[in-house]
Amino acid sequence: MKSLYFQTLGCPKNRVDSEVMLGALGGEGYILVDDPSDADVLVVNTCSFIEASKVESIDAIWGLVDVKERSNHQQKVVVAGCFAQRYSDAIKDEIPGVDLIIGTGEYHRIAELMNTPSLPGAPTIAVGRPYYVHDQATPRMITTARHTSYLKIAEGCSQQCTFCIIPKLRGKQRSRAIPDLVLEARQLANAGVKELNLIAQDLTHYGSDLKDGTELHELLPALCKVDGIEWIRLLYCYPHNVTDRLVEVIATEKKVLPYMDIPLQHIDDAVLMTMQRRTTRAITEDLLGRLKRGVPDLVLRTTFIVGFPGETDSQFERLQEFVAEQKFDRVGVFTYSSEDGTRAARFDDDVPAEVKEERRNRLMAMQQEISADRLQALVGTEIDVLVEGRSEETDLLLQGRYSGQAPEVDGVTYINEGYAEPGTIVRAEVVQAGDYDLVARIVE
Repeated sequence: MKSLYFQTLGCPKNRVDSEVMLGALGGEGYILVDDPSDADVLVVNTCSFIEASKVESIDAIWGLVDVKERSNHQQKVVVAGCFAQRYSDAIKDEIPGVDLIIGTGEYHRIAELMNTPSLPGAPTIAVGRPYYVHDQATPRMITTARHTSYLKIAEGCSQQCTFCIIPKLRGKQRSRAIPDLVLEARQLANAGVKELNLIAQDLTHYGSDLKDGTELHELLPALCKVDGIEWIRLLYCYPHNVTDRLVEVIATEKKVLPYMDIPLQHIDDAVLMTMQRRTTRAITEDLLGRLKRGVPDLVLRTTFIVGFPGETDSQFERLQEFVAEQKFDRVGVFTYSSEDGTRAARFDDDVPAEVKEERRNRLMAMQQEISADRLQALVGTEIDVLVEGRSEETDLLLQGRYSGQAPEVDGVTYINEGYAEPGTIVRAEVVQAGDYDLVARIVE
């Protein structure tokens, strides 16, 4: 048996790639260990979306190389993912000790590539144009809790946002066929999964590349027919293609949660045009109005970028006013990061770092109050909660998530009265609310 230490950075889409790599390596007899010093192979699946993620990836690579050096070079270090795709030559030249570099289109070949001989000090590099997308027959080791999983319905992105490096790292959008996704959903359900979180770089343009009329609003009813799946959540919805038919499906299909993650990035028309976001404030407000009217009790999550090149005080204030008006349930805020290879990298990065950070803090402070008010409005009401097990804070409480809380990015619901096994969906009354979390008691 060969031992394996595996570290995943970045988003849930990267997590699914890691699960595919783990499935391939598991088929070759590798077993996971928690301590890198106990492993024969050290793998990090990296991210390079923004500057902070690049720094995190570099630190993680050096950390594994240090472990290898302490073992007298008896271990193999593997670097995969977006950072590997983007900076393979720099890794080879500047981080001695790496044995294998795998890009975003080759990760499924990790077991094969592990057996490829390499010269000392000359890592094997498998980085090309990304075309690959896994299917239901691809071995995959689920790393989330047994009752929840991500379902990647497409890979890559065909949008042309000026700030984003993802299309160069992941290629153009490649959607999976509906029958293939239904088969994988059945496999997940048979393994105990009750919550499917649909992910892609661009969820709402799912199917557009297939050129056969396939769209998201057709996939959702097909997934709803899978026995065992109770919750279906939509993440990473590009706002440009939220159709009336999609809104209708979200409203009428009981298993599709009234929850949408729609990254808007900004609201000022001039900034949106420079970002090349294919929308305006008027179009965005119309979209949000259609969603709120069409889907009762809809929970909306979004993200914004502050400090984009040329963003003025008045443009930021318009963004602030918009967030105050819309009262989103969840908001994430990024400070702009200039990324080589994007069109925005040619713009003057003229907003000082301290101004970017100050704007982010102001927006998040305002959103914290909005979030607290919206959660406080739930006190005294009953909600459905997916129980996940004992609380991470104390063994005296259970912890779960209600339908308006996505895994990893939103808050949690603590259960202070009643018991249910992990993976059970219970009816609970909200008895207390914080800024991002809820406390509830099981009533059914």
